[in-house]
Amino acid sequence: MRPSSTIEATTSEAPHEHDLRILIILSALMSFASISVDMYLPALPTLVVDLHADMARIELTVSTFLIGFSLGQLFWGPISDTYGRRRPIAIGLLLFILGSVGCAMSATASQMLIWRVVQALGACAGPVLARAMVRDLYARERSAHMLSVLILMMAAAPLIGPLLGGQIIHFWTWRVIFWVLTALGLATLFALKLLPETLPPAKRSNASLGYTLRAYLQLAFNGKLLVYAVSGGFYYGGCYAFIAGTPFAYVDYYQLSPRYYGLIFGANIIGLMGVNYFNTRLLRRFRANEIFRFGTWIAAGSGIALAVNAYFGWGGLAGLALPIFCYMSVSGLIVANSVASALAAFPKQAGSVSSLVGAMHYGSGVFSAAMLGWFADGTPWTMGWIVAAAGIGCLLTAMLQTRRGPRGTAERTGTLQSV
Repeated sequence: MRPSSTIEATTSEAPHEHDLRILIILSALMSFASISVDMYLPALPTLVVDLHADMARIELTVSTFLIGFSLGQLFWGPISDTYGRRRPIAIGLLLFILGSVGCAMSATASQMLIWRVVQALGACAGPVLARAMVRDLYARERSAHMLSVLILMMAAAPLIGPLLGGQIIHFWTWRVIFWVLTALGLATLFALKLLPETLPPAKRSNASLGYTLRAYLQLAFNGKLLVYAVSGGFYYGGCYAFIAGTPFAYVDYYQLSPRYYGLIFGANIIGLMGVNYFNTRLLRRFRANEIFRFGTWIAAGSGIALAVNAYFGWGGLAGLALPIFCYMSVSGLIVANSVASALAAFPKQAGSVSSLVGAMHYGSGVFSAAMLGWFADGTPWTMGWIVAAAGIGCLLTAMLQTRRGPRGTAERTGTLQSV
């Protein structure tokens, strides 16, 4: 594609074949976070044995990835504003490939922890800069359409990841999972040649990185933003307690085959997609912050049900899977609308707000995944009470938000802003 296509795309409709090509590549970039975590989840119990580590140590591989992912995305956005989009994405992909190779060749848990951070620092470049490229390439109406389609395409990643990981574990070893991730990184790096540089030099920022960091600090202490960011952070904490805890609760405790673990995990993603679609219909009648608060009630109730079932053993595996399904499904009500409301409150700082809220959301997973290791007792109870605490925290924080946002663009496009 010629460099001049950048200017053409921002002022007119891009050809259909270019749209499809861009969507496929950008959806791959946005999927790196999900695929990097979800694909190796069925292998966590195997890693405990092969790397001669305890459960807490292996669960930290989720936390370390989230540390790198949440912190790294704060830097890729400002860097791309200064140097363009393609070069930072290429560097991020190289880091991702290097980290994946390191994980595949790790002989100890300590080595795995280090390489997971490297992998995450590269993986986070994809989602951050893919959103920016969509905004660069298309005018407002067209970008909204492209983001909407992109959501549906990228939702396949957390659905396919555990299924593929479970099959790999069944037929090969956990190391093959990371070699597959390496191949995915190489393929995406090659496909990057098909994308234009979407931010020409004339539109690049001259602001220093220090100035950007000071702006982040000011936003971090804004009460209006904190309500949405912290409430969403609590919710994400519960999500990552589920992500890090279910491989042991399902596979170790209830002796579920890794092959079938992927199927149960995938059911949660189908629920998430369905509720996200339902959210687009609700937004026609209700404000985004109203739907957001409604979702937090469901999250809190689901978390409490999960904790009770885990403590008493009620319902066995189904007693865990059904409340988790409800908790994960309301992501379409909580995350999308909280991010949209936060962006609506700071329209002139939308980019910084998006990066900061995203970092806080993913960063909360660091603590919840670590808590699983600290308080592990060999039963699903630890996962249950952490998800319950996260759901209750999400609800209580959301209740602090009493002012209604204006009915308008933010409410109608809530699901798009959360990409």
